[in-house]
Amino acid sequence: KFYFDNVHSKRVTPINTTILSPHVHMLGDDAACICYVRLQQFLNSSGVPLTRQSEETRVWHKKGGHWVNVHFHRSNMTNSPDS
Repeated sequence: KFYFDNVHSKRVTPINTTILSPHVHMLGDDAACICYVRLQQFLNSSGVPLTRQSEETRVWHKKGGHWVNVHFHRSNMTNSPDS
């Protein structure tokens, strides 16, 4: 649906980000690790629809009552053809 709605758009920046298969692992009351697949759909400068997929992990620590991201990792970057 994203591509059909935006294929004639003049926008060239990533437009749609989807988080797939999130897994949350609580590491006690004040720490958590979340891993997921990030799917980004966008149009390149020529208006060609492209998809980029990566696997991400974030470690969160609860400090002063607020969750703070203390570590981030991204791997397995894939691109659709011609990206």
